[in-house]
Amino acid sequence: MKLLVAGDIVGKAGRKIVRNGLRHLRSQEDFDLVVINVENAAAGFGVTPDIADQLFEAGVDVLTTGNHVWDKREILDYIDQEPRLLRPINYPDSCQGGGSYVATTASGLDVAVVNLQGRVFMPIIDCPFKGIDRELETLSKKTKFILVDFHGEATSEKMAMAWYLDGRVSAMVGTHTHVPTADERILPKGTAYITDLGMCGPYDSVIGIAPETSLPRFLKGVPTKFETAKANPWMCGVIIDIDEETGLARDIKRFKLTEADLSGP
Repeated sequence: MKLLVAGDIVGKAGRKIVRNGLRHLRSQEDFDLVVINVENAAAGFGVTPDIADQLFEAGVDVLTTGNHVWDKREILDYIDQEPRLLRPINYPDSCQGGGSYVATTASGLDVAVVNLQGRVFMPIIDCPFKGIDRELETLSKKTKFILVDFHGEATSEKMAMAWYLDGRVSAMVGTHTHVPTADERILPKGTAYITDLGMCGPYDSVIGIAPETSLPRFLKGVPTKFETAKANPWMCGVIIDIDEETGLARDIKRFKLTEADLSGP
């Protein structure tokens, strides 16, 4: 089984390269499931129903999010009605939407996708370790194929979660920091891991934000209105190969696509 998992979409440039990138990648190999984080897809902050629908139409199977999930108020009703759009499971139960989804592949296999959020340097919500324990009690009875998107700021917290989940899930990928890491690996008990997928968006930027609107905050401490950048978009993520007998990972391969990669013959 092959999963394509891509990092946080940032703005219009990110949405465009994801659509083009998916077509390119699918021309080279088949994927059983496509999962992408969309928490910055709407001009850098949150996601709208229209954008979510467009991404589903482009062939994304499950959309994950993070701390910006509530930034667009029109998403509140939508996320209650669309189970394929996730918010972190460790938000309070009273929040709209759900934190996990079991998708069925074309070959009939059930794959669970879980969205988690960290607490180090992030808004304080419920403990992600206790939250994933509760979720796995239910999901492990339904399927042995489980992918976790852990949306967190601190690399240490992401790594701690990966070791905590090793052998209990097929793969755990990190999102949120928008910078792809080079530590993709299979942990000793069979869980595929990468600290951060990187973003799908403009890399001539400060994690997706135009430098001219980001720099004043660092140089002068002056609040500025952030604007998403547009130049040099990349699509970043991983392709994970999962053993259908064991539910554990056989391989994880990092990829980066630029506009130049997609404009060739």
